[in-house]
Amino acid sequence: MSSVPSVTVRDAVILAAGNGDRFKNPQRESKLLQPVHGQPLIVRTIETAAAAGLTRLNIVLGYQADRVRGIVERHRIPGVTVQFIVNPDWNLENGVSAFAARKICHAQRFMLLMADHLFESGVLARLAALDLDPADSVLGIDTTTTDPGIVAEATKVRLAGDRIVAIGKQLTTWDALDTGMFLFTPALFDALEEAIEVGETTLSAGVQRLASAGLMRGADLGVESWCDVDTVEDLRLAESLFAAPEPDAA
Repeated sequence: MSSVPSVTVRDAVILAAGNGDRFKNPQRESKLLQPVHGQPLIVRTIETAAAAGLTRLNIVLGYQADRVRGIVERHRIPGVTVQFIVNPDWNLENGVSAFAARKICHAQRFMLLMADHLFESGVLARLAALDLDPADSVLGIDTTTTDPGIVAEATKVRLAGDRIVAIGKQLTTWDALDTGMFLFTPALFDALEEAIEVGETTLSAGVQRLASAGLMRGADLGVESWCDVDTVEDLRLAESLFAAPEPDAA
């Protein structure tokens, strides 16, 4: 019988600021409010993080911040603390939202997750429990997916052994896909600051700086079901990949 790894990381940053402009719904409401098996997407992400042992969640809000915050606060989880920060520049790329978390996340090691990416909690727990050199950060990678639609939209990763040497959507030679599931040190914030100062506002720009310094590993965790919800079709795929949540005990 497999067991859940002992989790040594309790903190997470969750990026929930974007407007999801590829998600076309008539109400133009945040896709994070859309249901997966009847449960708002943002709630599903938070509950997965909590099930993996992450108990201090730092959520970066932006588009429809009040509505997203309200949903989260109505679904509080016992034993899990949540704090929020609003990124007023949410319309910029995700590196700006990740950098905003510097003001509220002071952990020496923390997970960084996308609010619109779904994973199994066991995968998150394995990433959080990895034995790493103190200076290293790590990205959960997918080396098996070949679906052309997923590959076309995904951020790609080039490896040298288990070290990431390049990351970006436009890589022509690559070894794996970025699953949007990271374990970082605070060095991320310095790397993002350097990138933003020269007009590079993606999270990948900060990760590339860590990779160029030899501080970024890739961990293939056997991710068999993960989903980046960009479109209505992705939402339907998520429901086919992930089981409905267990009903509350009476």
